[in-house]
Amino acid sequence: MSAVSAIELMAPAGSYEAMVAAINAGANSVYFGIEQYNMRARATMNFTFEDLEKIAAMCSEKNVRSYLTLNTIVYDHDLSAIKTILNEAKRVGITAVIASDQAVIAYARSIQMEVHISTQVNVTNIETVRFYSLFADTIVLSRELSLIQVKKITDQIKKENICGPSGRLIEIEIFVHGALCMAVSGKCYLSLHTQNASANRGACVQNCRRTYTVIDNEDGHELAIDNEYIMSAKDLCTIDFLDQVLDAGVKVLKIEGRGKGADYVKTTVECYREAIDSYENGTYTKEKVQDWLARLERVYNRGFWSGYYLGQELGEWNDTAGSKATTRKLYLGKGHHYYDKIKVAEFKLESYSLVVGDNVLITGPTTGVVETTVLELHTAEGAVTEARKGDLCAFKLDVAIRPSDKLYKIVEELA
Repeated sequence: MSAVSAIELMAPAGSYEAMVAAINAGANSVYFGIEQYNMRARATMNFTFEDLEKIAAMCSEKNVRSYLTLNTIVYDHDLSAIKTILNEAKRVGITAVIASDQAVIAYARSIQMEVHISTQVNVTNIETVRFYSLFADTIVLSRELSLIQVKKITDQIKKENICGPSGRLIEIEIFVHGALCMAVSGKCYLSLHTQNASANRGACVQNCRRTYTVIDNEDGHELAIDNEYIMSAKDLCTIDFLDQVLDAGVKVLKIEGRGKGADYVKTTVECYREAIDSYENGTYTKEKVQDWLARLERVYNRGFWSGYYLGQELGEWNDTAGSKATTRKLYLGKGHHYYDKIKVAEFKLESYSLVVGDNVLITGPTTGVVETTVLELHTAEGAVTEARKGDLCAFKLDVAIRPSDKLYKIVEELA
């Protein structure tokens, strides 16, 4: 991590594996949700109320800022629970809350908790920035702005010396990588209409990622939409013009992906950390950009585009379902033992074989994400070139593993 960086890199954390991976990869801050009060409530990896103290301690130990997302629509019956959560977050030392509802913002301020204004508020102009400066030091702009519009806002903040409650200049935050919603800053009602599951309460069922047929209501003719998932946008990627993003005066770069795996978090944070550091030390080059793009393509993605930042024609839609990652993970088994003195990790293989030369990935709540190549392999038979399903196998690894850790083989996807 760049100790003197003026740019904050914020990473998603939908699990302890992802949180540790983000911290180890160089994130300055992590954001996470608990239970049903965040825009990824449908994800299976959400933290609970009881996790707040552990999360705060983990982040504080590594000098990483921790942000609790409470940015869904809030009803009267939610208010008591929201206040309880905010009180606990404040008590244990969570850095700030990311909020959109005025009830959440007001209560957080009443207990002197730092507030970030969520992209759900859809801030698109300097007057709105000026209004929310009464409550927050950091504002996430709408995802639909161009960099020209973003720069006008950051320039005006400096010109007018617009400060937040802390007395420092308002910092502008934008999303720089990850999934984009077809709806304005995520305000979508498709799930509510079709499944009675509100995306604005964190229960999106991703209708937009599916194929559709158009029906002429007058004569009944049906037309399949050819080669396009017409509501499924490609993923945002700004790493190839990150210099322009930073030149626009943005101070906080946010990676989307609380529903993604720890390997995605590790890779995206590493690439954007390197890109930020390269920008700051004057070594940001086209050659580095190509390497970063190739690495980002290896983890989950729906194809990349620049979003709305460069003012290009709106909407770049997918032509296939699911991920376009150039690699995929095959689950092999779980951790069994770690021999600390000789730095050897032992795993129980539950599926597939492991061969010398394979690239592997290990994930765990404490381990985070570790990637390595198996250079030598041992089983009960001694040194072998292949270990099979059911075997206890061991190989050199500098990082200690635990029984909860999972072992994956990384395989290249065929074009």
